[in-house]
Amino acid sequence: MLPILKNQKSDDKGAPVVPARENEGASHPPLHFDGNKINFISLGCPRNLVDSEVMLGILLKAGYEVAPTLEEADYIVINTCGFLEASRQESMDTVQDVLAHRKKTAKLIVTGCMVQTHSDALKGTFPGIDYLLGSGDVEGILQAVQSTQKGQIVSSAKSYLEAGEVPRRLSTPKHYAYLKIAEGCRKRCAYCIIPTIKGPLKSKGKEQIMKEFNLLLNQGVQEIILIAQDLGDYGKETGSKNLAALLDLLKTMLSVDKPFWLRLLYLYPDEITDELIALMKSDARICPYLDMPIQHINNQMLKSMRRMTSKEDIIAIITKLRREIPDVSIRTSLIVGFPGETDEQFEELVQFIQDYPLDNVGIFKFSREPGSAAYDMANQVSDEVKEKRYHRLMQVQKKVIKKHLKKMVGKKIPVMVEGYHPETQLLMVGRHRGQCPDIDGQVLINDGRKVKSFGQIYTVEITDFSDYDLVGRVL
Repeated sequence: MLPILKNQKSDDKGAPVVPARENEGASHPPLHFDGNKINFISLGCPRNLVDSEVMLGILLKAGYEVAPTLEEADYIVINTCGFLEASRQESMDTVQDVLAHRKKTAKLIVTGCMVQTHSDALKGTFPGIDYLLGSGDVEGILQAVQSTQKGQIVSSAKSYLEAGEVPRRLSTPKHYAYLKIAEGCRKRCAYCIIPTIKGPLKSKGKEQIMKEFNLLLNQGVQEIILIAQDLGDYGKETGSKNLAALLDLLKTMLSVDKPFWLRLLYLYPDEITDELIALMKSDARICPYLDMPIQHINNQMLKSMRRMTSKEDIIAIITKLRREIPDVSIRTSLIVGFPGETDEQFEELVQFIQDYPLDNVGIFKFSREPGSAAYDMANQVSDEVKEKRYHRLMQVQKKVIKKHLKKMVGKKIPVMVEGYHPETQLLMVGRHRGQCPDIDGQVLINDGRKVKSFGQIYTVEITDFSDYDLVGRVL
C-alpha cells in the first residue's frame, strides 16, 4: 500500500503498488532511526506527483516502508506547490496540519516549488520543519531523511527530470500513469511565474522517454498521460522547429505494437498543427482529447496577457478540431479579473463559451503574483468583481455542460472501468477517452454486473447524467 498522496484517486483496494525494476539492487536499511515508515503528501500538478513517485522509489529501494496513515509515520514528506497564492496557502495549511497531528518523534521533510521560492517563509513560520529540499533536488531525498540534524538542500536546479535507472514507484491506480517529458517553460505569459519557479525549458531525451514508456507498458499500465508545462515546446530548446520533436516522439510511441491510451496535456492553440490532427486521426490509441489553455478570448486581453494567439485563431482551431475529429474533447482554462478587464470584455468571454462550447473548463480568478509582469499592471480588478465574474462564468459553463452531456445519452462508448465509487459499492466509476483523471468528470456505472476486473475497457451505454458526470451501464 502506498502513502497518502493528496488529490489522487485510487480504486476500491487503495492505490496499488507497481513492481519496481528488477535490477534496482540490494536494499539498504535506514542508518540512524529506529522507525523506517514514510508517508507522502503531494500537492499541486501531476509533474509534482511524478517527482513524489521518484522520491518514494528512492526511499523504498533504501529499505524504508510505507506508513498507511500520517500518525504511524516516522518520516513525513510534503511536496509543495508554489504556483499561486492559493497554492502556497494550501501548502502552509498542510504543513501546519501535519505538525499538529504527527507523532512527536516523526521527522518532517518539506520539498517542492514553495521551498524553491519561499524557503525563508517556511522556516520562519514553521521551526518544526526538519529538512527543506529544493524542487530540483529530488535525488537528495535519502540524504534529507537520513540526516541527523536539521538542514536543507536547495540548489540552483529548479526542476527535475528523471534519467537513467533512478527508481520510481507509481502511486496512481495500476492502469494509468503520468510520463513527464519536459520541465520549465520558455513562454513569458504576463500572469505566470512558472519560468521563475521551474526555470527554463528542459526536455527529456527521447531514448529515456521511450525507456520509461516501455517500462510502464510492461508493468500493465493501459493509459499513459504525457505531461509538461507545454508539450508543444518539447525539444525546442535544442533547435527543434514547430512540433517536429513531439511528433517524432509520438510516432515512435505509436510504433510499439501494444494496446494503450495515450493522452496529451497541454498544448496551446497556436501549436495544434494539421500534422498533429492527422496523427490523432490515424491512430485511435491517441485519445481524442486536448487540454488547450486559452485564458481569454478578447484580443486586447490576450495581448495584455502576452499570449501568442488571437480570438480568430482560437475560434479557427476549435472549428477545425470539431470538423476533423468529431468526438474530440477539449479542455481549457480561463482567467477572469485580469488587470484592465472591462465588463464588455468579460461579456465577450461569456458569449464565447456559449457560441463555441468546450467540454471541460477550469475557471480561475486572476492571482496577482509578485514577480509576474501583471503584478504592476494598471487597472487591477477588485476581488469583489473577480468573485462576481467567476460565479457568473461558472453558472454559464454549467448550462453548457448540461446540454453537452444530454447529447451523450443513448451512446455506446468505450470506458475504462476503474473501481467502486468511493461512497458506495452499489456504483462503479470509470472514464471515457475524453475524460482525464482527477480534473474531468467521470462515468458513473449503476449496472456493472459484466465487469470482471478493474482497470479494463468495457462498452458502456450512457443512460443519464448528473452534474458533470455521465451515468451508464456496462453492456
